[in-house]
Amino acid sequence: MAAPGLIHGSLGESCLHLCVDMQRLFAPGGPWPVPWAEKVLPAIEELVASHPRQTLFTRFVPAARPGAGPGTWARYYNRWAKVTLSNIDPSLVELMPSLARFVPPAKLIDKRVYSPWTEGRLDAMLNGSKVDTLVITGGETDVCVLATVLGAIDRGFRVVVVTDAVCSSADPTHDALMELYRSRFSEQVEAASTAEVLDSWH
Repeated sequence: MAAPGLIHGSLGESCLHLCVDMQRLFAPGGPWPVPWAEKVLPAIEELVASHPRQTLFTRFVPAARPGAGPGTWARYYNRWAKVTLSNIDPSLVELMPSLARFVPPAKLIDKRVYSPWTEGRLDAMLNGSKVDTLVITGGETDVCVLATVLGAIDRGFRVVVVTDAVCSSADPTHDALMELYRSRFSEQVEAASTAEVLDSWH
């Protein structure tokens, strides 16, 4: 198992904070509440406030109506019909208010699947940039964060998962994924706290 912390050195101008799906959709009182989201929000706010121009938010946008989407996504949205755009207040797709205030200068990208890489917009944004390191926060640790991390690894980015700024609605799988990030991906994923990231991001 890799030692915790930023074992590959400090962070700098080539670093981007990629905050995954911190939306009203997943806030307490939303249709898909993630109880821990409220608890990690202050850490995420602190990271964004320190580097707003080097922050990119993703938003998960549900299908327009029940049964829409390719393949098994159609079945998924029959199961979660109440969360399709035709059945929710569209403002629930927006970022949580305390984060939305940072856009701009922070950037925003929408996606319709778990991974922000699949639809090509994130690749297009980063191609030709100096970004070689992604600091990843948000939710959920075992779904959209996982898809984000794996895509970043495949593309050769240095990946830093911020341990106190990711969350899930399921504690056992959150804990299992944090162990997975630290052990199975020890050469490609660093797990560091918000304080450690802020202290070493210059």
